[in-house]
Amino acid sequence: MPFAVRNIGVSVLALAMAAGAHAPVLAQSSAAAEAGEADQARTIADLQRQIDELKAVVQQLQAAQVATAPAPAPAPAAAALAQHQPAPNAASPDQPMPVLAQAEPATRTAAPTRKAWYEKLTLRGYTQMRMNQIVSGDATAPAGVSRLRAIGDSGVRDNSNFSLRRVRLVVQGDVNDYVSIYLQPDFAVAVSNQTAGERREGFAQLRDAYADVFPTGDKAFRIRLGQAKVPFGWENMQSSSNRLALDRTDAINSAVPGERDVGITAYYTPPQVRKIWDRLSADGQKLFGNYGAFGLGVFNGQGTNRTETNDSVMTAALATWPFELDGLGLDGQVLELGGSAIRNRFNPELRSGGVSPVSFKDNRVGVHAILYPQPIGLQAEWNWGTGPEFDPVTGQIEQRSLDGGYVQAMGRVKQSPLGPFYPFARWQYYRGGYKGAVNAPRLETEELELGLEFLPTSALELTATYGFASRKEADERRLGRADGQILRLQAQWNY
Repeated sequence: MPFAVRNIGVSVLALAMAAGAHAPVLAQSSAAAEAGEADQARTIADLQRQIDELKAVVQQLQAAQVATAPAPAPAPAAAALAQHQPAPNAASPDQPMPVLAQAEPATRTAAPTRKAWYEKLTLRGYTQMRMNQIVSGDATAPAGVSRLRAIGDSGVRDNSNFSLRRVRLVVQGDVNDYVSIYLQPDFAVAVSNQTAGERREGFAQLRDAYADVFPTGDKAFRIRLGQAKVPFGWENMQSSSNRLALDRTDAINSAVPGERDVGITAYYTPPQVRKIWDRLSADGQKLFGNYGAFGLGVFNGQGTNRTETNDSVMTAALATWPFELDGLGLDGQVLELGGSAIRNRFNPELRSGGVSPVSFKDNRVGVHAILYPQPIGLQAEWNWGTGPEFDPVTGQIEQRSLDGGYVQAMGRVKQSPLGPFYPFARWQYYRGGYKGAVNAPRLETEELELGLEFLPTSALELTATYGFASRKEADERRLGRADGQILRLQAQWNY
């Protein structure tokens, strides 16, 4: 639009120059004054008519500029303006014709630009700092007797103050419409036997390294390739940054210690399920993440960051479905029900060195139910199965049955003078082997834990728990159960 107005201005200048060019002609013949005056009058009238036409065009263009976005002048107007220009003079560098000959660039659709890698990927994470204190009970014990310990946190022990439980950094993003990536290391891993058996902390370890492939172009169906979570147990799938209790329960986590393995998994989430989960997530509920309403995968079967030791694969499957309870008069409430199963053969690590040459059956089935807290909720899981377990009588690892689970009650206060907070109480129970430890020792766990999570800001979560525990230590050389009370505090900052 500004170009058209500029052309009109140039045309007016050209007309004025044309009018000036007639003046010497009118002065050349005094004898033809009367004829010259008539020609001049006709010229002036013609110029006035052209100027009036140009004014009308300018008024039309100004009106169009107000009503619509700027656009090139209409072709008819450009043609009309071109008719009023004088003939070009090659000797004069200031002639307007070269300017008028420049066509307004045609409007083009911008070609899509490729995003740089830093525009495709996001960086986020969280850190958990803990303080564990055994208030009373068996913090220490003689050789051969169990001490009060927890398989979910090695910081529960005597002579312990502060520790970093998790230091996670996540790199993720969509490479294109069909592939996304996820990479997560943990920088708070402990390694033993570095100097005469001394324990060292703060080592980095790979947790997740996978790609999601979306064959249909949308994210309802995905195929996950790499090291990722095994679809077993609602609690196992839920991120530790989202969980209310500080650690996963022994019964569920013992199925897949570390929660991950290398393999291939297919997940499918129907749109109606995704809609419910999105609503719950927007409301601030603690979900288990979009691992699909249905998941089926095959894995090595030896666990996180462990070399495969047999030719068999672990098969795992999970199904979960949220039901809206509005029809029962419980507006906004959602009850999620589901189950999972594992079929595997496992070679436990031996205290004598290496792994067992015998592959033991490692099969489980579990169920779960979650009533999201609005403001009161319940959560429960239980699983049954068979797996390797050390028998202190025979001194060998044998095939044994196992069972256990937990029940958790929780509340949610969305608003308070100090911010949102979640009170909760969890009871857990487990009887069975723990394949993640040397010689697959038997665990006997009963624990009642009372807790409160407080969120002063979205970037900071503070949790305090007080537990009444009766546990057998995860060491086949120590017998019996240790009893005691444990105070635990955690600060988690999200970034």
